[in-house]
Amino acid sequence: MPNFELAQLNIARFIKPADHPDNIDFVSNLDRVNALAELQPGFVWRLTGEGNDALDLNAFDDPNVISNMSVWQDMESLAAFVYRNKEHRSIMRRRKEWFEAMEFHLVLWWVDVNQRPTIEGAVKRLEHLKKNGPSDHAFTFKTPFAAPGEQTVKPVLDECA
Repeated sequence: MPNFELAQLNIARFIKPADHPDNIDFVSNLDRVNALAELQPGFVWRLTGEGNDALDLNAFDDPNVISNMSVWQDMESLAAFVYRNKEHRSIMRRRKEWFEAMEFHLVLWWVDVNQRPTIEGAVKRLEHLKKNGPSDHAFTFKTPFAAPGEQTVKPVLDECA
């Protein structure tokens, strides 16, 4: 039985204020996409605020930056949802309609089984990735690191393209 699970934080900055009518297609699909994630094999947990999403949790000073944080059994499970789930991909293909391009918008790291990361800790991981590049402390799909105690990590981007 694995001792670690994969945590992820992804952020996005709305082009227009979050409550602008141009963002309605994104916002109105959040519950559906979140429900799909929860049904995905390997899904463990996701951060929610007052509603069924994390839109009301302001991890950044900029009110137009939104965040999504979740925990998965392994990298393959998360990659399968992000890159192979048709519903998720159909929304993400439209991201340029709603969000600015950001160089650092995703960070991955390993957590002990049953540990739930905090948004503050996740933001620190993203900052660490920005300052230091990928490491076993904070990494990306493009430059993955194995869970502690494991020797290798299977690349997931090659098979997801």
